[in-house]
Amino acid sequence: MPFSFPYEIISEGEAVVAVPKLSAFKKAPWEYAPSKAPVFYNPAMRLNRDIAIVAVQAFQRIAGREISAAEPLAGCGVRGIRFALEVEGIRHVYMNDLNPRAYEIAKYNVKMNRLSDVVTLSREDANLFMSRYAAPRKRFDCIDIDPFGSPTPFLDSAIRALRDGGLLALTATDMASLCGVHPKAALRKYGGLPIRAEYCHEIAVRLLIGSLVMTAAKHNIGVKVFFSHKSGHYARVYAMLLHGARRADESIEKMGYILHCFNCLHRETSQGFTCTERKCRFCGAAVAISGPLWLGRLADDDFCERMKREVLRIEKLDRRVREIISTVHRESDGPATYFVIDKICDKIGLPSPPIRRVMKNLTEKNFKVWSTHFDPNGIRTDAPAKIVIESVKLSAQPPF
Repeated sequence: MPFSFPYEIISEGEAVVAVPKLSAFKKAPWEYAPSKAPVFYNPAMRLNRDIAIVAVQAFQRIAGREISAAEPLAGCGVRGIRFALEVEGIRHVYMNDLNPRAYEIAKYNVKMNRLSDVVTLSREDANLFMSRYAAPRKRFDCIDIDPFGSPTPFLDSAIRALRDGGLLALTATDMASLCGVHPKAALRKYGGLPIRAEYCHEIAVRLLIGSLVMTAAKHNIGVKVFFSHKSGHYARVYAMLLHGARRADESIEKMGYILHCFNCLHRETSQGFTCTERKCRFCGAAVAISGPLWLGRLADDDFCERMKREVLRIEKLDRRVREIISTVHRESDGPATYFVIDKICDKIGLPSPPIRRVMKNLTEKNFKVWSTHFDPNGIRTDAPAKIVIESVKLSAQPPF
């Protein structure tokens, strides 16, 4: 037995890897098995890794050359190994984890997949690992940071270790903070306040991007958001970093606040870092304010199209990958925030109508409307809250 703990061999994508046998570490039904295992591995993040394969491949097509990729928090190494096996044009993958058991199992997996010439392994602190590659000619083309919790402790090092025009992928799993359950924690980690509105998952993504924008700006680096999504218990962002003070200033200009009225459900955005509005301009109630956060687009048209093409080529992907990419792409044309039909019905005391009926009513009134991947019962629209509520009421009436 090569390891001192229970393990099993699994396949994911093109990779065959050894991972901790999670059932052996779960003593009670409520325990989170991945955090109990000696090496972190979460099978539920398969979708995250599948989309990462598609995104890195799309980025490689844009680069038009061989690229290097780094995974500073590698765990058992399944993500980095999949990069090496499944992304065309990968020159080298650098994997690191401070945990000695993670290092050993990752080394075993690299050898099992015959990637010793393509993958370099190291065992040190993630920030120290990235700092070793901060010199101009040593930087990575792509860095994927997928921590247990917040990625913000690693942002400075990652930004310094990424080349101009490189791709940075970030995962945040501390959704309780980002969604407003622990607002002070979100302010400490991400530099902005969330609110517990029905679209809190979108706020989580925008706070994550906003934190990246402001951290990159300290280094005179701008951010171009390629793709972002929320799935399960995490928020995920893919962004290109572009050097130059002008680029940084352009990114900062897309920062601002979201103002939300819990009384009439009106919401609006306020660009910039000064927000003096305190009352709803429709009903006069006090408004809740979230931010500063990113108010720009959550996905790039060209990058989404490239991802769609790669999904058709890459085998063994989760069937949800294509649907998520398509939905994110469509809704990226819409305004910030979305409405959740169930929440509106709870407020006005009506049964929830079919979402398609509500969308049809809004389009018949010449408003634009999109479904959203953030919530299956949510809609993004340019209609004001008053019109959305009227459409919900009309849709809730029995057809004649």
